[in-house]
Formats: sequence, C-alpha cells, structure tokens
Amino acid sequence: MGRYFGTDGFRGEANNNLTADHAYKIGRFLGWYYGEVKRRNGDDTPARIVIGKDTRRSSYMFEYAISAGIIASGADAYIMHVTTTPSVSYITRLDDFSCGVMISASHNPFCDNGIKLVNSAGEKMDDETIDKIEAYIDGDFEKAGCGNCDIPYATGEDIGKVVDYVSGRNRYIGYLISIASNSYRGLKIGLDCANGSSWMIAKSGFDALGAKTYVINASPDGVNINRDAGSTHMEGLQKFVVENGLDVGFAYDGDADRCLAVDEHGNVVCGDEILYIFAKRLKRENALDGGKIVTTVMSNIGLYKALDEEEIGYEKTQVGDRYVYENMAKNGYKLGGEQSGHVINREFATTGDGTLTVLTLCNEVVKSGKSLKE
Repeated sequence: MGRYFGTDGFRGEANNNLTADHAYKIGRFLGWYYGEVKRRNGDDTPARIVIGKDTRRSSYMFEYAISAGIIASGADAYIMHVTTTPSVSYITRLDDFSCGVMISASHNPFCDNGIKLVNSAGEKMDDETIDKIEAYIDGDFEKAGCGNCDIPYATGEDIGKVVDYVSGRNRYIGYLISIASNSYRGLKIGLDCANGSSWMIAKSGFDALGAKTYVINASPDGVNINRDAGSTHMEGLQKFVVENGLDVGFAYDGDADRCLAVDEHGNVVCGDEILYIFAKRLKRENALDGGKIVTTVMSNIGLYKALDEEEIGYEKTQVGDRYVYENMAKNGYKLGGEQSGHVINREFATTGDGTLTVLTLCNEVVKSGKSLKE
C-alpha cells in the first residue's frame, strides 16, 4: 500500500501523523474527483458522499474537516453520525452515493483514529484512486490528476451542502432485522459494545426480534472506546455471561465490523469456529458457492482439519479482510473471514459486519435447538 493508506485505511495517532489537515485534503479531493467523474458521464449534479464515525473524541474533528473539504469542492456531505463501518458500506451502495467515508481506528485505543474509504459498491476503494488521494495530500497535483495547480474552490451556488442522514443508520438497522429468519424470543443475549459504534445500533435490533438483551460497555465518553472492553478484552463478557446465566454473548470492536462470541459457559468462540459453523450450514443447504470458504494464513490448523472432515474446501490469503474479500469476489465464493472475527457473507454484505455475524449465529442457535457450545 501507499505512504498514508494501508490495508484498512489511513490510520494514525490523532493530530500527530493523522491530522485535521489530512482529513480536509481527503475531503477536498473526493468532492472534486467524484464531481469530475459525474461530469464526464454527462451528469452535472453534485457528487454525494456519505460519512460515518465512531465514538472517539477526535472523530468529530475529522468528520467536520472531511465535510468542509467535500463541500468546498462542490460536493454534498451526508452525515450518518455515530454508526458502524458496515452500515456506511451498506448505505453507500443502497443509496447510490459516489463513495463512503468511515472515521474509525477499529480496535485501537482512543488516541488513534483512521479514515476508511469505500467505493460506490460499498467495497474498499481501489488502489488507483487511493494513489491519487495520496498524491494530492503531498501536493503532487499532476499525479493526482488535477493538472498543474490545486483543485479550484466551489463558489456561489456551487458550494456543496451538509445533509443530516441519520435516517440511513435507521434503515440499516431495519435491513439487519429483515435478515433474521427466526424470532429470538426467550434467547438471552449479552452484548459488549466496546463503548464504540455498536452502542447506537446493536441492542435495538435484538430487542425488536424478541431477545432479552443485556448490554455492557455502552456508555462512550470519547476516550473509553476499547478500554478493557470489546473483542480485544473478552474477559469482561465471559464473566458477564456466566454470572447472568445468558445463552450467548458477543463482543464487538470499536467500529463493529467484527465480533467474537462467548458460549453459555464463558468459552470464547473465535472467528475460525464461527466460519466453521456457517460453512457447515451453507454446505448442508447446497449454498456454498464454489464449494470453498476463504481464510487467512492466521487461521488455526484445527479449522482446516475440521473442514477436511466435512469435505469443505478453502483458500488462504494474507492477513486482512481486504484480501479475503478480493479473493471471494474474484472466485465467486460466498463466505470468508479471519480468526479475529471479521466474517464476510457476500449474500448480505461487501464487508465484515459484526452485527450481521451475531444475527446469523443466533439464527443457527435457534434453528438447531442447540446451545452455542453444542
């Protein structure tokens, strides 16, 4: 990857190696670039870019800076406020946005932050466009494709606008609820929201499906995201599930694009085990496209032995959900993921989605009549 952007966006310590000026320049380029794409296609309407953020204190600063850059270049910024990475991906493709922006550093501590970009299909942005953004940040206007001078500012009625788009977040919740094939009435679920993005989304969806939902770490204050909480600190959820006699528990990371599970005895169920459960169901239903799933080189050898016994094939990629998805898309596979809890189901999403994983795993528990441990 490039100088600023890695496999999961532009990430760094807020106002150290990731500054508000970086965010403003990214917004300036995106607003101009996607406006130019539309104009070349004979469409003179402004580009529309949707933005979400997690609960870090610096996320507000970056949201405002990116929005300012977008509207200064003549595009419109649609603000989803605190939401999850997969919700931004979903709304970007559903509502025909030019691209989407998520402000988050995932499982990192609050002092870090990141800027993740997705294309109009809700997939991670291509390297060619990322290279142009990096060139613009460095002032290399020729390489960025904007000529030998800076991008012009929009003036008068051409200045873009900011649109409150919390409705997009609500429609994403509705979409998740529609995926559930069973009522969860009587199921006691524990959720560790990591004081991050999922605190705005997760509980309402499971309550609507009839579950008895118990939540911890859902009081973000800007600095407690991931602090002794979430998928990198499972011990709190393990204790909570056992002490409260819950059927199952789930721990998100800061932007809720992944999760890990805990069974009724407090045992952690990792991404490999979740993939195995899903793969068996897909094969049983003759829905395992290509007869394979996609994993990374970090997956446990036990997963491969178990898949071999079920006669389920697999591919291995380097670490990173970006590489998992690229392999899936190239070969037409439906299921893939990482041991860390990134699980991608291409039937429903173009990215890892922790809440979708929870819903799908709860479906398995309810339909089978078995506990998660079983």
